[in-house]
Amino acid sequence: MRVPLFMHKALIKSLALVGLLSALAWSQISSRDREQKQEMLWHVASDVREHYYDPKLHGIDWSAKVREAKEKIEKATSLSTINLEIAAVLETLNDSHTFFLPPTHVVRAEYDWRYQMVGNRCYVTQVKLGGDAQTKGLKPGDEVLTIEGFTPARESLWKMEYVLNVLQPQFSLRMDLRAPSGVIRKVEVMASNRQTEPVISVFERDIAKQRRERHLRRARYVEINGNLAILKLPDFSEESNVHDMIDKAQGHKTLVVDLRGNQGGQESILQALLGSVFDRDVKIADRIMRKTSKPVIAKSNHRHLFAGELTVLVDSQSASAAELFARVVQIEKRGTILGDRTSGSVMEANEFNHETRIISLINGDTFRFYGVMVAVAEMVMTDGNSLEHTGVIPDETILPTAADLANDRDPVLAHAAEMAGVTLTPADAAKLFPYEWPTD
Repeated sequence: MRVPLFMHKALIKSLALVGLLSALAWSQISSRDREQKQEMLWHVASDVREHYYDPKLHGIDWSAKVREAKEKIEKATSLSTINLEIAAVLETLNDSHTFFLPPTHVVRAEYDWRYQMVGNRCYVTQVKLGGDAQTKGLKPGDEVLTIEGFTPARESLWKMEYVLNVLQPQFSLRMDLRAPSGVIRKVEVMASNRQTEPVISVFERDIAKQRRERHLRRARYVEINGNLAILKLPDFSEESNVHDMIDKAQGHKTLVVDLRGNQGGQESILQALLGSVFDRDVKIADRIMRKTSKPVIAKSNHRHLFAGELTVLVDSQSASAAELFARVVQIEKRGTILGDRTSGSVMEANEFNHETRIISLINGDTFRFYGVMVAVAEMVMTDGNSLEHTGVIPDETILPTAADLANDRDPVLAHAAEMAGVTLTPADAAKLFPYEWPTD
């Protein structure tokens, strides 16, 4: 799941205001640097022109946009500004799944606090014990008013994250926070994990880190009183795990599928899960591609089938395949959707990778990798509409309050249990699937 960048002028202006231009080796541009960036622009623009699902590119004069970027690259005074120029070309498509993957930064930063949109407000949701965020007084339930001068909003939060985490990683973040009491304060929080060693490829991942991430993405399952089964899916990646849990849920009155925070994953897993809750084949959407259109079907799986009542939980971070699952259940009147409006990031994309050569007489030549994500298909639901930019509106909107976040309460899951005839307090509901921090 991704959300597009800020509009170009606003992006450049905002970065300048908050001083995000790095003091690393980003201020000096050699003729070779400029030449390599022009080459990146050409490859990225060509990939979009050749593979974007809409061959007319929404009526945009793509050649003109690329020429403008090329001219700006010739005049740019920093490498980071050039990356912004390349990224801004893709912004004109206003597409959640089409964006620039710049060469790996030698700087990477991780933070020990989490935040997200709840309704139209941004809140701190998790703070790691012993970290700088806790030391500085951050607490769940604090409303985030600004981050480095940006005002978080549904339409801009992921754009802000793209700037601060991908284009310009930061070792600290300055924020304006409002406590549940109403007190507003300024805080600067340092990154908990800072790395400055060179990384060859943005697409390489540490094997140990992959294992840790797989553990965090595992499906989790809870049964209550024999009436209620709850399946927590952080993403769509473990088909066999899902089938095992669907089998366990059989015989229960209600199954709650918790897709909050689920940013999607494999289409095959989406089809498998839908096939496990429908007793007939069901159409998910039409995949509208560059030259063809094909229906995407979930075939009923009678070997692994839950036939009871179904409730689906979603929030502002539910995206892509999670949104498709919730909307199919909603359209087909198979169950009830509870929670917050979803992300509205529903396209199908492919990643196109390239490399640039770094010439060094001292250390020898090396390669740095970059690329572009390109939306190759639009998903149109059976009601004739796309979820892109709109998301899924729950049948019943239920949002945790600042006090709920501060006191670790989950009113959404508690209400889902109540609908199934099970008494579960918001405090007890929050204990069923406690937040897990990535291990160092």
